[in-house]
Amino acid sequence: MSSETPEFPLQPTLGERAIDTATDVSRTITEVSDGLRAAADRLSDAIVTSRRPGGALATVSAVTREAPLASLFVAFLLGVAVARRR
Repeated sequence: MSSETPEFPLQPTLGERAIDTATDVSRTITEVSDGLRAAADRLSDAIVTSRRPGGALATVSAVTREAPLASLFVAFLLGVAVARRR
């Protein structure tokens, strides 16, 4: 009888695989949250730029203040048009 143990390639244990998976998920979540943060920052900048005098949001805001019912009617018509496309 031989007292030598056969050598098998080392395979990661279940715990090591779980830790690796958790690390990968953590990295993915970090990358996604960084991407969302960058998108939110770009959107905020676009809104701030658009609210300046002469911008699209500034114009819509002024028109809405002057004629709220007409603006509501236009928004309703746009909603109906979008809903019919789907």
